[in-house]
Amino acid sequence: MTDTADTLRGRWQDALVAARGGAPGPDPLPYADNLLARWAEPQRRYHTTAHLTQVLDRVDTLAGHAADPDVVRLAVWFHDAVYRPDRTENEERSAALAERALAEAGVPGAATAEVARLVRLTVTHDPADGDTNGEVLCDADLAILAAAPKEYGTYAAQVREEYGFVPDDAFREGRAAVLRQLLGLPRLFRTPHGVAAWEPRARQNLTTELELLTH
Repeated sequence: MTDTADTLRGRWQDALVAARGGAPGPDPLPYADNLLARWAEPQRRYHTTAHLTQVLDRVDTLAGHAADPDVVRLAVWFHDAVYRPDRTENEERSAALAERALAEAGVPGAATAEVARLVRLTVTHDPADGDTNGEVLCDADLAILAAAPKEYGTYAAQVREEYGFVPDDAFREGRAAVLRQLLGLPRLFRTPHGVAAWEPRARQNLTTELELLTH
């Protein structure tokens, strides 16, 4: 295993042990290995261990805003654990996986339920006001939208690769609809850091991509 995988295993172990509240439980590492294998599946181009790492890093940046940052970190691990680009139930299946695995791994019921709720929230990325855990997860997941232009271009190309089975015209139409929906939101980000640091550049990136798709 690479150093990156070893580092990720350590991050998983720290979050899981914290979520268990010090209670004993099964060895965390087999669960990490199962999840890392999922994140390394061949159909993935963007939703890879690199994305997992980036979202975990963003949660670290935003952790002070979350009610329970370790639960949010566990939600990051599960939020794209089931990922098939040609299916629409990925989030639900990922949440169900979290419910099974975390209960078995010794995480209390309330924390397990919160992880599953957060995973399901990534369907809409629309947390309620005051849902600080949801705000942190959604902002961390969408932070790629505020990347530097070259990195954003790589992200957009990887998304296209994941949907390689979709003809160009249909992809452009669908992707443009997603971009318009995002640009129509009052706010892309909900945390104070996200609003201040990521919102302007994200809107610029989305606008640029939309123009490239439609002109």
